[in-house]
Amino acid sequence: MRKGLSLKKVSNQTASFVYRQPMKFGGRVVEDVTVLRTEVVIQLPGSRKKITGKGEMTMGNAWAWPSKIPGAITLKILLQLADRLAAKVEDAGLSGDPLQVTHKIAGLREEAVREIVSELKIAEGIPKLAAMLASSPLEAAVHDAFGRAHSKNSFQCMTGEYLEDDLSVYLGEEFIGKYPGDFISAKPKPTMPLYHLVGALDPLSDADVKTPLADGWPETLEKWLHTDGITHLKIKLAGNNIDWDVGRIVEVTRICESVAPERNWKLSFDFNEQCPNEDYVLDLLERIERLSKLSFDRLQYIEQPTPRDLTTRTDFTVHRIARIRPIVIDESLTDPESLKLARQRGYTGMALKACKGQSECLIMAAAGAHYSMFTCVQDLTCIGGSFLHSAAVASHLPNVAAIEGNGRQYCPAGNEAYMADYAPLFRVRYGTIPTELLDGEGLGFSWQSLPEPIEE
Repeated sequence: MRKGLSLKKVSNQTASFVYRQPMKFGGRVVEDVTVLRTEVVIQLPGSRKKITGKGEMTMGNAWAWPSKIPGAITLKILLQLADRLAAKVEDAGLSGDPLQVTHKIAGLREEAVREIVSELKIAEGIPKLAAMLASSPLEAAVHDAFGRAHSKNSFQCMTGEYLEDDLSVYLGEEFIGKYPGDFISAKPKPTMPLYHLVGALDPLSDADVKTPLADGWPETLEKWLHTDGITHLKIKLAGNNIDWDVGRIVEVTRICESVAPERNWKLSFDFNEQCPNEDYVLDLLERIERLSKLSFDRLQYIEQPTPRDLTTRTDFTVHRIARIRPIVIDESLTDPESLKLARQRGYTGMALKACKGQSECLIMAAAGAHYSMFTCVQDLTCIGGSFLHSAAVASHLPNVAAIEGNGRQYCPAGNEAYMADYAPLFRVRYGTIPTELLDGEGLGFSWQSLPEPIEE
């Protein structure tokens, strides 16, 4: 079999959605989202048949590009970058296997970033994480098309039968003779528990609701626990106000025990890079263990307390935290070098995100498995197809225990187009979703149309 693909066409489309309630994390508040969809057309070697693939992602610029530049402007720049990259990729006539092609796309992305930064005179530049976000739908579309071209699930096409290069090209000689397929499952897990988000502004009980939304969806953590049978909760913490953080954790645990004492529920703590030092986290854990032993016992992992630029604050290591619980790198994880640096700083786990790119996920997943790191898959308040993609990634990684999915909490309107075919994946029952439904061709599911832009 001749390997690889030729990339013929690239096009972008966007749609915007308003959140039903605001979401707060890392000191930032988000109230709406723009979804970027990229569509590609490819051909296989020796074939005239043209195959279409799609990829989609929520453009979480508040997360990927925290800046003094207004959010509306950074979003506009990222969409401009995506369009510039699409044109460059189409003109380049790229060919190779999906990992090779997306590696070449990353090079063109850097070129497009330099051009836009120069043209718009962006003094701070465009962060690599933001650029990866803008190109992630394109990466996903390439993998989606490649799987469909072979009438297979894309995750089944990550072996030496389909790929020219092994992982040593991307991760070094330790990975000679190894392929992503060696670290992922050909079939998705039948079901997986879903991590529910407790945002910093989210009402926990009826007493916290000032103005009821009355939109038919749960409005408090208590109601979500009743409705969805939630068993896994990720708590967004301030990271710079230990009294508030401890109080929030204790209250979440109290409510979980009040509503469902029989459930073996789990917690994770997300500081979104806001902690001043390692001692802050250690002090918090000590207070939690003393004040709410159950909160401490149910804690599965801790997410990035350090600033995202690991080359700064070299004094801020997390070795002592790692002796207590797995500590996961998220915002800082953008390439093998950042993974190496994170491990040196004491990180023992990694958060994979489809919004950083499908190839990036597969390569980092292989590295994480090789180094025996705790691994989780998180989303970016993904909705519709972007959530199904993120869930598919989690379902194919043997060492990932749960899926994160909070789009249903904040933006259920973004899931409506998929409810006819995939409602069970958006309606959590007994705390789980049936990921076995993500076993189709391409990324595992059928794409639905995005809503047309509203005329102003």
